[in-house]
Amino acid sequence: MELLDKDLSSIQEVRNLIRRASAAQKVLADYSQAQVDALVEAMARTGEANATRLAEMAVEETGFGKVQDKITKNLIASKHLAESIRSMRTIGFISEDPVKKMQEVAVPYGVVAGLVPSTNPTSTAIYKSIISIKAGNAVIISPHPSALKCISETVRVLRETLQSLGAPADLINVMSQPTLEGTSELMKNSGTGIILATGGSAMVKAAYSSGNPALGVGPGNVPAFIERTADIKKAVSYVLMSKTFDNGTVCASEQHVVTEHVIADQVKAEMIAQGCYFLNEVETAKIERVIMGPKGGLNAKIVGKPAVEIARMGGLEIPADTRVLVAEQGRECVGKQYPFSWEKLSPLLGFYRTTDAHEACELCLELLNYEGAGHSLAIHTQNDDLVREFALKKPVSRLVVNTPSTHGAVGATTGLPPAFTLGCGSVGGSATSDNVTPLHLFNKRYVAYGIREPQAPSLAQAAANQSSATEMDIEAITRMVIERLKAL
Repeated sequence: MELLDKDLSSIQEVRNLIRRASAAQKVLADYSQAQVDALVEAMARTGEANATRLAEMAVEETGFGKVQDKITKNLIASKHLAESIRSMRTIGFISEDPVKKMQEVAVPYGVVAGLVPSTNPTSTAIYKSIISIKAGNAVIISPHPSALKCISETVRVLRETLQSLGAPADLINVMSQPTLEGTSELMKNSGTGIILATGGSAMVKAAYSSGNPALGVGPGNVPAFIERTADIKKAVSYVLMSKTFDNGTVCASEQHVVTEHVIADQVKAEMIAQGCYFLNEVETAKIERVIMGPKGGLNAKIVGKPAVEIARMGGLEIPADTRVLVAEQGRECVGKQYPFSWEKLSPLLGFYRTTDAHEACELCLELLNYEGAGHSLAIHTQNDDLVREFALKKPVSRLVVNTPSTHGAVGATTGLPPAFTLGCGSVGGSATSDNVTPLHLFNKRYVAYGIREPQAPSLAQAAANQSSATEMDIEAITRMVIERLKAL
């Protein structure tokens, strides 16, 4: 009975939050672009000022990742995000074409349901709050239960910031009793305008089947192809920088290194020189058992943990300065029975050798189609023609070139918009292939003036049409008379 009470209480809390958010959003609807921008800038400053404290809380509560890297993620979600959207028009009339005599008006969704994972809790909460309000919406955060404290504290400081500027605090809120039933109510409630779903595949699918508009993110399973023309030392450093960032908890981090036989030994030697430990066959089998959880999926105990700790889980003692565990995989080792071909959310990499770029292209395709279709792929090469070939054939929404995949995909080292919701397109079951920004959180109302007079048929054309119709009638009557005479 206690569980039932908690579930019912969670559902009622969500309904109350939606009513409060709707009322707050009605106030925001009367704000000008300048007033909304002032809120966003203040929220970004708050995120930046609290970046370290919130990162420490996140690591302490969840046990995932590294404090320094979570600080970086908090800064991307606040300072860098605000910089990238500063000039974006999102309120009222947002564009006008004097030639076509058309205008566009931004129409907010109203209330955004923001699902926030435990792997990137505080940064995702900051990011979703800022883009929601920038687009004229209120937002209700559904936190992962294992990150409730740090997410709630993030929301608290953002609410205080809004209040200090005279805006309604209920523009941002968070469920205090996160349950599956409560989150389901948040997604399905008619008062919810749109869902931003960042989390497991089951939650994303639930968002898309809720009956409300949704933008979700599927799993990442990023291959990194190091091609023969690549700067091997730099390529390896980028892969390891990305893979060890927050201990691999970002879905855009590399999961596999794919390279060509002609340079494979050089790539392997460089990876070892930069802190990788290549597992032998026996050790690989032990770590595979650690990767696989009791129900056959990914073992949550390895997520965001350092390589040395994961090795100990498998009964291995490895050098203390090991950054990443690597297992060489045969060309055929892709699928459920090969855990190193999965998305591992930890400093673990599969290592594949291929004959040439064509075979590497096919292998990357297999890895993505197994898991991670629509997400991201990294390539290290000086061959721009090959980049174009990959861009045309790979089922991904982001192809990042000569940069760490994690940093490139979220917009830290590329021109992509800073984001922690990375659309996977239709191939990945997502409604967008974009890095989600405030532009995805409002509809457009079009104002269109008449610019051409309707063309009425001319008198001559009307007479010609009438004459043609008359001739057709006479011909039809004549044929009918002839047919009847023949019958006599």
